[in-house]
Amino acid sequence: MFSRTIARHCPHDPFAKAAPLVTIEPKYVNMADVNALPASRTAETGSSDAGQFSEPIWDIIELLFFAYRDFVGDPDEVLARFGFGRAHHRVLHFVNRNPGMKVADLLELLRITKQSLGRVLRELVQQGYVVQKAGENDRRQRLLYVTPKGEALAMRLAKLQTERILAALPKAPGGHEAARRFLAAMIDPKHRQAVLDLIARADRLRRLRR
Repeated sequence: MFSRTIARHCPHDPFAKAAPLVTIEPKYVNMADVNALPASRTAETGSSDAGQFSEPIWDIIELLFFAYRDFVGDPDEVLARFGFGRAHHRVLHFVNRNPGMKVADLLELLRITKQSLGRVLRELVQQGYVVQKAGENDRRQRLLYVTPKGEALAMRLAKLQTERILAALPKAPGGHEAARRFLAAMIDPKHRQAVLDLIARADRLRRLRR
């Protein structure tokens, strides 16, 4: 079960789509592109206290924004053909990775409203991508599983994102492990171990299913 230490329920839906503020066309980033980036800038320390600085680290902030925009943009194109959005993608992803996940745990993990999750789940169930089953020990529990159709779509989207990651890793010093450590460190410390445990547990389940 996903740890109950994951963050509190948010009052808004973070998956609501907004009009893009940047209209630059997506472009494959090759080694020349990476080398052409301006030299990295470290935040100037304003005092000796940790976390104090006089200028934000603009390049990292904006690179994270654009990297995420394109990372989710690849699946967005596929999802649009099915009339789905990013919330559908996240539900498919985590249910595929964690078969038998409770609805309550998925709600806590995604930090979306019950109303938003209910709408997304209803559409995925009605269209045959997800099924809900009652718990064996507690019939009031709703456990989620992807159907073969749902697994196929989840894997198709994950492979698109894997292609982008594999294209970028050779250009990053330290490769996979360095990227993994950096991203883990970006997670709030009080939630970090729960996230790492969730990933490790899903990896074990997938190995057992092969």
